[in-house]
Amino acid sequence: MRVRLSAYAQLMRLDKPVGTLLLLWPTLAALWIAAEGVPPLPILLAFVAGTFVMRSAGCVINDIADRNFDGRVARTHDRPLPEGRVSLVEAFALFGGLLVLALAIVMTLNTATQLLAAAGVVISVAYPFLKRWTHWPQVALGAAFSWGIPMAFTATTGSVPGIAWVLFAASAFWIIAYDTEYAMVDRRFDLDIGLKSSAILFANSDRAIIGALQCLALVLFFVGGLQAGFHHAFFAALAAAAGLFVYHQWLIREREESACFKAFRNNVWVGFALFAGAVIEYGARALS
Repeated sequence: MRVRLSAYAQLMRLDKPVGTLLLLWPTLAALWIAAEGVPPLPILLAFVAGTFVMRSAGCVINDIADRNFDGRVARTHDRPLPEGRVSLVEAFALFGGLLVLALAIVMTLNTATQLLAAAGVVISVAYPFLKRWTHWPQVALGAAFSWGIPMAFTATTGSVPGIAWVLFAASAFWIIAYDTEYAMVDRRFDLDIGLKSSAILFANSDRAIIGALQCLALVLFFVGGLQAGFHHAFFAALAAAAGLFVYHQWLIREREESACFKAFRNNVWVGFALFAGAVIEYGARALS
């Protein structure tokens, strides 16, 4: 039983929290902005729990979709499905259970947020299958991982104002950039087995396009900060994010796989900087 539970945990990536944090930080930043300070505790807890559950569900459906490919890729060959430590039926049951849990969480929120959540599930489920037909699965991930931003506003205010879509677009550009870094890790394997990604599409222009996407994200986050009435802290956080993007460019300069993976993982600190900047801004307002 202990071995089986360990396999389930690996299937949900409980041993690899980077993806959860990448999803969590921009969502929390949006909650703080939507609430103009600390959001109501029930909403905050619902979003934290929902982030954890939906990231786990996304990992399970991703492994289900890729079960015939993961065993042929160095980074993923030891996942539970290709190794046979979890059956396909068990994986679907786990995915269904996580969706039921996510439904229970979202039912504590208002109707507008519930409708957005339903759309978010569709995007999340579609993402792992898109790499068979398009070089742009990273766009779907950008939408899926940014979907918590408009949901944060509907849960808090009942509507989705313009600033929410500015932040959504900023987050999506950032995510496409870092997921391309991630795809660079598997590029040679994906080419061999016929899967598609933005890293394959961009080819030798990958670094330049990642840089352009990062710049677009910074510009839009800057616009969102202005719309929120932010001052020094948030823009200092953006400067820190810009510095981290420069670091990423240095890491991926030779397109070495482990360095590209390190650049991808480092994006956790980009998200944390943005969240911290928003928190400090509202904290300063409360003290003034």
